[in-house]
Amino acid sequence: MSHQDLYRKKLATCEDALGLLRDGDFIIIPTGVGEPPTLLTALSDARRRFHDIKLGQILAVRKYGYFDPETVEHVRHVSFFYGAASRAGGQAGWVDFIPSYFSEMPGLIERKLIPADVVLSMASPMDQHGYFSLSLGADYTMAALKQARAIVLEVNPNVPFANGNCQIHISQVTALIESNEPVTEVGLPKIGPVQEAIGKYVADMIDDGSTLQIGYGGIPDAVVMQLSAKHDLGVHTEMIGDGILSLVECGAVTNRRKNYLPGKMVATFALGSQKLYRFMDRNPGLEMHPVDFTNDPYLAGQNDKLVAINATLQIDLLGQCGSESLGPTPYSGTGGQSDFVRAANRSKGGKAFIVLPSTAKGDSISRIVPTLAPGTHMSTSKNDINYVVSEFGVARLRGKSAKQRAQELIAVAHPDFRAELRQAAKAINLL
Repeated sequence: MSHQDLYRKKLATCEDALGLLRDGDFIIIPTGVGEPPTLLTALSDARRRFHDIKLGQILAVRKYGYFDPETVEHVRHVSFFYGAASRAGGQAGWVDFIPSYFSEMPGLIERKLIPADVVLSMASPMDQHGYFSLSLGADYTMAALKQARAIVLEVNPNVPFANGNCQIHISQVTALIESNEPVTEVGLPKIGPVQEAIGKYVADMIDDGSTLQIGYGGIPDAVVMQLSAKHDLGVHTEMIGDGILSLVECGAVTNRRKNYLPGKMVATFALGSQKLYRFMDRNPGLEMHPVDFTNDPYLAGQNDKLVAINATLQIDLLGQCGSESLGPTPYSGTGGQSDFVRAANRSKGGKAFIVLPSTAKGDSISRIVPTLAPGTHMSTSKNDINYVVSEFGVARLRGKSAKQRAQELIAVAHPDFRAELRQAAKAINLL
């Protein structure tokens, strides 16, 4: 049977696809815009037909109908990282949560510690050899394909066909549906003067020829905006977005000086504009890979001069980062922050930056604190932290004593809180 014959045989309606689901199934959904909107809308509409279906995803972009506290006994979202769509449910307790390093999620699926009964994913059109590309979210989804009883693709001509270990053959697919709506766009965060000041400190410390991992957020994007004059930068990251695309377009990113996968940008998921998605299509300079490849600290750390830039919500005077909760109240998740901090620490000439504004709530509270708020979910440990950057400067903590760390961090705190922090540090014998 030809590839096209197989395609026609497996082409289905949403109703056919939902018929493959069984009560109790754990369904794996790719990161972000890799989620299949037509299938998830159909499942939302039919959710009361099912019992104890769980949908696991690291970052939901759209708030589908199944995000409903009244129907969680039918279909429940299980988050690996809270975003705008899932955060309120997580804080209220009707969205469940599985903590994990992003890099370890494929391994958890392979060991069946996270189930993967069914995979629902967006996909590019099939090529002449019978392959689809799961370019928007290779992440943990590629591992789930090997475990799943049923694989259902939403084939969309607006999904790019990317190179790398992100492809699946028609013979592996259980069913597919077709859609043609534009892939969801996610705009760049707003950048203000605080973010610009932090971005300048970081950008000034990035050398030509460095390889970048850039997280999502206003401060990482503020760094990107100030890198256009750099030369021969490389990219080895978890997320490719419009900020990185802008560096390619201005010539700052060439990947020529990368010693690990030279000439190639590497990422595991995409989040951005239609322009970004078009850029990804059959681009020989870009490869999308599973997250246990992109985020593995040992593999990523083989890039010399790896620069990791990630944000935190709060940091204590020892350097412990609370990046995913406000006290005990969940806000996001671990994601790849710890993965890339460790990778940059392993890298020859690498630099790991944790960035944060010095204050929150209109300058009424300090984000640099004597100890993390009770119940805070700690993301990056005191043993991994290196550079901490606020709008008031750079603190270098790696190799420093507890007292030296407290001094460094107080120096980059907001001036209004420095005396208070010194007093608190003395009370806990850090000064």
